[in-house]
Amino acid sequence: MALTLIVLSGFYEPARHAIRYAETLAQAVHGQLVLLHVNRASLFDPYELVGAVGEKYHRQELQGQTETAAALRELAQGLHVPASVEMATDLLPDVARELAARYGPALFVLGQPDENHPDFAGMTAMCAELLRAGHFPVLAVPTTAPAGKPPRRFLVGADREPFVLAPAAEALRPALALLATEVLVAHVSDGVEDDDGCAAALHAVRSSALLEFSKPELRGYCDGDYAEGLLTAVQETRADVVVVVGRQRSFMSDLFHRSVTARLLENCPVPVLVLPTASSKPRLTAAEHAAAVQQE
Repeated sequence: MALTLIVLSGFYEPARHAIRYAETLAQAVHGQLVLLHVNRASLFDPYELVGAVGEKYHRQELQGQTETAAALRELAQGLHVPASVEMATDLLPDVARELAARYGPALFVLGQPDENHPDFAGMTAMCAELLRAGHFPVLAVPTTAPAGKPPRRFLVGADREPFVLAPAAEALRPALALLATEVLVAHVSDGVEDDDGCAAALHAVRSSALLEFSKPELRGYCDGDYAEGLLTAVQETRADVVVVVGRQRSFMSDLFHRSVTARLLENCPVPVLVLPTASSKPRLTAAEHAAAVQQE
């Protein structure tokens, strides 16, 4: 099935740029777009909290978005890929799940929070956290990312810990195979050079089958701050996209966990692709790791 890119949409530059970037991606992978417009992102439906009158207010808010929906449909008609429009008052976990199920395989795309657009920044930051915590594939696109050509140079941030991709992330592998012509794996160690850690990170990526179509180059970086180390890797490798895995926790703990991934989504100068994992694999013993590396 064709990949659907569900783009958090609007008419200000961060959202418009995300649409342009997603359109280029969709052309490259023979996919389609859904332009999703929401007013808020929330863990709970605000209309359910006000009782019986909530549905009335919900309908009124949706009716007030009629012209917005028409303008988005006009925008969609001008794109060079198949595109449709979805309207919701709130991006809720249930809304995200329903969209992902209906349009799957699906990738949520949003503009990186931009301090020059504070209203958009606050809402998209919450959307990014809600989607990441809900274990959906997410691509955050800064306005500095070139939108005229598809990304080709991918940097994967990895550590020693093995991982298994969630089904929603596995479904993106054909698209990655179409896009990536060069892949690098970056391992960031805390203050000391760690060749064994680099090798373990490469093994974890290969074992996941994320990049079975490629023979990645391995690079190590030293930094006590993992996010800063990965940002250094982005600059030195001139990567077009950074790929990170979102470890699975409980929804609530992940939503409020200030993780490396959250910092990258807000600050990385190139797009960040977050791929959710399934339940964590057990750590390999030193002997198991050495045997696995010898078999590669």
